[in-house]
Amino acid sequence: MTAASLRAAAAIPLVVARHAEESALLCNQRFFLAGSAHAKLHHLRRLDDRLAAHLDGLAVARDAGSRACDEALARAGRGEVFAAIVLALENRDLARLERLLAIAELLPEVRDAVALAGGWASGESLRGIAKDMLVSPHAFRRAVAIAACDFHMVDPGDALHAAVADTDTVLRAQALRAVGECGRADLAAACVGALQDGDPGCRFWAARSAVLLGERHKPVRALHDATLLPEAPHGTQALSLLFKLATPAQAAPLLAEMLDKPGHVRDAVRSAGTVGDTRLVPWLIAQMEEPAMSRLAGEAFSTITGLDLAWLDLERRPPEDIESGPGDSPEDDNVAMDEDDGLPWPDPAKIGDWWAANAHGFQPGERYFMGAVPSWAHCTGVLRNGYQRQRMAAAEYLCLLRPGSKLFPTSAPAWRQQRWLAQWPDE
Repeated sequence: MTAASLRAAAAIPLVVARHAEESALLCNQRFFLAGSAHAKLHHLRRLDDRLAAHLDGLAVARDAGSRACDEALARAGRGEVFAAIVLALENRDLARLERLLAIAELLPEVRDAVALAGGWASGESLRGIAKDMLVSPHAFRRAVAIAACDFHMVDPGDALHAAVADTDTVLRAQALRAVGECGRADLAAACVGALQDGDPGCRFWAARSAVLLGERHKPVRALHDATLLPEAPHGTQALSLLFKLATPAQAAPLLAEMLDKPGHVRDAVRSAGTVGDTRLVPWLIAQMEEPAMSRLAGEAFSTITGLDLAWLDLERRPPEDIESGPGDSPEDDNVAMDEDDGLPWPDPAKIGDWWAANAHGFQPGERYFMGAVPSWAHCTGVLRNGYQRQRMAAAEYLCLLRPGSKLFPTSAPAWRQQRWLAQWPDE
């Protein structure tokens, strides 16, 4: 073997390890981007194409790719688990898949990565595997299969009937979530019954699914309670759905109650955008003066009016000494991403002038979403062209407008979303 051949052979493990490292990193970035307020579908597509290229590199490397993923699993983060499971599915390596699912079952913090892996894998890769997992004696395997079906907009079929009443909390919660997202009106009564479930997560998903399937009264208490739990894991989602259901008149006392609690002012600002009543716009403009609330208030204003503040030059420079996102210091325990990161800093004076000139085009007391009263055609347009958080809201509105419709999965692989949207009905 020549010296050049030896150097090339030695470099291959480094290249494969880099594919594993980059796959994990991009997956973690994707979780943030898919729920962000500054990324559109084409931005997600660019990241997904990069991620797919690194996953392809692992697949082409065969055993070397699997070994690189195994070595990366020493960190056992979401990205590492995602890459390893996608590779196992694409290679149809059932023994490796079983080991990976056993690891993931013990790590609640990576379960969303397991679901994404099932949603990322091709239908061909899942053929037979998902079907067997849906009837597995292991509850976690069934939960993973249901989540994968959900990502692919595929109805899990009869598997949901038993799963919504299973004794395993993880499986039951996933099944209750899937009922609404798959539009399973035949299981609406099961969701209403689960509003009394002993697990708060199951109660939330049951309430959300019941609402998506057309129930407008019984789930409201469960949604409200979900916002009051310590740390409220589903609080933001519950508030968003509550305020989509409430009329502006019903929302007013709820917003006032939130403003009386200092820790809930951000929730009130966010919810004002969901309510969509233009009588709240002057208050939102006032909130734009406060650095901690400014970008969120700008997003709420955009949610109501449909304006792109950056595009229309209605933004300003960030205030000095503003810190966002994880700190650089090793002693800093804050590693969370700033949920306002990427949002424009609104200019209250410019926006005030715009509102003074254009407020007459909006009817006070009406609900506006992205500049118009929610309708199927309008929300479909937002689903195609909006930012991710706007697209998520549009997908929910479509189900509220036509209960029993499937919920469009705005975090599915971007190329699959684009294919679905090309066939999505405009009316």
